[in-house]
Amino acid sequence: MEFQDKVLTCADCGTDFLFTAGEQAFFQEKNFRSPPKRCKSCKSKHVATLGSPHHVRTQTHNRSTYKVETLTTCSQCGKETTVPFKPTQGRPVLCRDCYETTKRSASA
Repeated sequence: MEFQDKVLTCADCGTDFLFTAGEQAFFQEKNFRSPPKRCKSCKSKHVATLGSPHHVRTQTHNRSTYKVETLTTCSQCGKETTVPFKPTQGRPVLCRDCYETTKRSASA
């Protein structure tokens, strides 16, 4: 199969980048099913964040996956905490203690 260079759009920054015929051949050789979704610059930044202390590596069905843990401040008590998601602006974030208290009082 002969490959031709393709122009793709980065999922992070929205710029166009070239997916060369050589890269496509490499992807096929390695049985990668999807083309890259990030340009080289954004991929480098993404890989760097995976090694940061706020990312936890977990094993799931013989595949490595990464779970984001974000350092934030509890909206209720003001205590610094980590949460297993990326907080959405404008929505309250609770530490474990405040979350459990709120959960218990809601079920009572």
